[in-house]
Amino acid sequence: MFGLGKPRSRFGKFLDKNNLSQQDIVKESGVNRGTISRICQGDAFQPSLKNGNKIIRALKKLTGKNVDYNDFWM
Repeated sequence: MFGLGKPRSRFGKFLDKNNLSQQDIVKESGVNRGTISRICQGDAFQPSLKNGNKIIRALKKLTGKNVDYNDFWM
């Protein structure tokens, strides 16, 4: 799963560093699996503000860290 030579976005690297799977985020946030996969692949894709906020809430709950939308997407 990790270190397969695929480029990762800042969001994807954050998941790796915090030992979270994409499926963990899907379950906690309710955001579609395809969306989570796309935002992990590279920095070119940004989720909508609505989905981004759902993802950020899930990350805060799962990691206990103070993360913000701007930490990953601008």
